[in-house]
Amino acid sequence: MIKNVGSSDKLIRYLLGLVILGFGYYYKSWWGLVGIIPIGTALMGWCPAYLPFKLSTNKKED
Repeated sequence: MIKNVGSSDKLIRYLLGLVILGFGYYYKSWWGLVGIIPIGTALMGWCPAYLPFKLSTNKKED
């Protein structure tokens, strides 16, 4: 699997995921679990939504 998520993209995904999880916890809503998706893609360094468009924010090709 070729990584297609760069370092700044990872940081944004971590923060966005944490914010979504925080709102879900604050409002006691299961929708907060959606925050796991951006965190997971940041941890893997790969985003399946980038594939159809052949996008990559990763500067170096692995």
